[in-house]
Amino acid sequence: MILKHLTIAAAFVLISGLGASPALAQSTPPAEPTMAAPAGAPPPADGAMAPAATPAPAPAPEVHAPTPTPAVTAAPSNPYGLTHIVQEGNPVSLTILFLLAIMSIGTWYIFFMKYFEQSRILTQARTVEKRFWTSGTLAEGVDKLPKNSMFRSIADSGIRASQGGTTLVGLNDWIAMSLTRQLEDANSRLQSGIAFLASVGSTAPFVGLFGTVWGILQALISIGVAGQASIDKVAGPVGEALIMTALGLAAAVPAVLLYNYLVRRNKVINEKLRGFAGDLQTYLITKAK
Repeated sequence: MILKHLTIAAAFVLISGLGASPALAQSTPPAEPTMAAPAGAPPPADGAMAPAATPAPAPAPEVHAPTPTPAVTAAPSNPYGLTHIVQEGNPVSLTILFLLAIMSIGTWYIFFMKYFEQSRILTQARTVEKRFWTSGTLAEGVDKLPKNSMFRSIADSGIRASQGGTTLVGLNDWIAMSLTRQLEDANSRLQSGIAFLASVGSTAPFVGLFGTVWGILQALISIGVAGQASIDKVAGPVGEALIMTALGLAAAVPAVLLYNYLVRRNKVINEKLRGFAGDLQTYLITKAK
């Protein structure tokens, strides 16, 4: 009986030991691996510290690729400007632009040419006062004038008329007729080209107005084809019409102002020429200054 109880106790103890062994193995942390000493190296002395393990190398820094800069987008073209008309305009619009450009360029070219010519004649008028009438003789005074001077042409004509004549016309009338003919020639030279400015000033607004009417017509055609009055169908032709009106005024207004300015200076020059011719006629008749 006692043997039976001993056998049961031994079996219970054995079963308990087998169940605790795996749990003990899982709870015990694994031992850190130690570096094996090289062969032939003496063992460390008692109490000496074991060499520290070699630290792992630091990770390499991450290299970030440069962020690509966004491409610069071109500014959108204006579909309602003058450039659009030049690039995609119809033959009528391009013809109107060409005419207005010719008018504007011709206006400024003629203005500068006539302005410099008038300034030169006014300078010659001051030369006449200083050199011609202060000379000892008439021939000496003529030689002091520039060869391309209007005053010299008038003086030469008066001298030639004083050396001849007819029995039917007196010497005074003959000289007056010769000087008047030279004054008319000088006035024709002064007026040449100025009529173009007057023409531009009177016709350029109507040329621009024709472009306006044409642009509005194109807008109405676009509306009729599309069947509805949308902004994109109307804005382009109407903008073209307004640009034509502005260009017509830009060509006409300067032409009118410059025309009046040149005509006023021509009047001053004609007065100086007539005064010189009258004084020269008096000198040729009376031989006295």
